[in-house]
Amino acid sequence: MHKPRRARFSPRAPYASIALAVLAIASLGIAAGPAAAQNIQGLPRVSPHAAISQTVGITDITIDYHRPAVNGRAIWGGLVPHDAVWRAGANDNTTISFSHPVTIGGTALAAGTYGLHMLPTEDKWTVILSHNSTSWGSFSYDEAEDAARVEVAPEKSSAFEERLRYGFEEVDDSHAVIALHWEELTVPFTVEVDSETLVLEKIRNDLRHLPGFSWQGWNSAAAYCLNNDINHEEALAWAERSVSIEENANNLMTQSGLLEQMGRADEAGAIEEQALTMANENQTNAIGYRYLLQRNDVAKAIEIFKKNVSDHPVSWNPRDSLGEAYVANGDTALAIESYSKALEMAPENQKARIEGVLAGLRGQ
Repeated sequence: MHKPRRARFSPRAPYASIALAVLAIASLGIAAGPAAAQNIQGLPRVSPHAAISQTVGITDITIDYHRPAVNGRAIWGGLVPHDAVWRAGANDNTTISFSHPVTIGGTALAAGTYGLHMLPTEDKWTVILSHNSTSWGSFSYDEAEDAARVEVAPEKSSAFEERLRYGFEEVDDSHAVIALHWEELTVPFTVEVDSETLVLEKIRNDLRHLPGFSWQGWNSAAAYCLNNDINHEEALAWAERSVSIEENANNLMTQSGLLEQMGRADEAGAIEEQALTMANENQTNAIGYRYLLQRNDVAKAIEIFKKNVSDHPVSWNPRDSLGEAYVANGDTALAIESYSKALEMAPENQKARIEGVLAGLRGQ
């Protein structure tokens, strides 16, 4: 029986014939060997990878993206067409991740990673967060997978940006303004975080673990509320728990401060006097500044700082604070006297500052 002749590739066969043969093999789904099946990985990309992170309160926000370049091209309405969903970067999905729940455009979002897309138009843009974060670009984008949408107004940039980048433009404990910058356009959107609720939940949880066995843990929890003027009733109970474990100037000052915020001034004053009898130099200074800065009771602040000077006669810091209180009281001569003595004792890294204060007081 006649056997079909086996095809052979000659080493001298034209390159075009070899290429056609490889394409034929690939179209049949036949492996062409490791050399033909794998590309070299880790080479520089036209649009390099980048990531940017920011903590808002206790919430970590991370944007992972690729940075295309303008490269002389028309971007808006050209490379990035209007009225079509865009990947807000290059290559894989641009993604945005949250370590805790957040709110965008009035929509609450659970912690996790979301695909970040944008829908540009001539006047307004729509920022889109998708539950799908693992696709290539926006080519398979499905509106049914949207987690949140918010309409935003693009702005003219103050400087030309050759490569696309993201930045955190405004940040505090409750929100962050994130902006895409590219070419001469900035597209901002806001992420809101309920940090107060998140922090209080964390505190309550932590107090059930090791921090709950020390006066420091209960005091730090109460002090957070004192510093932010929130959650007074529960915070007072935390401060009292700290005092019950070990009474000291720190937790008495926290307890006193909370009572003052709650309008219980007489109780606050009595506990503060108790704290003063136990306070070290720095703690006494802190109590003095509470009167000087928070209560605007300069006379009481001067009294406390003078006590600190008397208790610590060779320390520069109480004299420095006393000088500041005299300035607030309009006593220039006494302020110069106190600052001059502080300067004699001060460490080198404080001398220039104190000299500047004295120069100002002397009208130099």
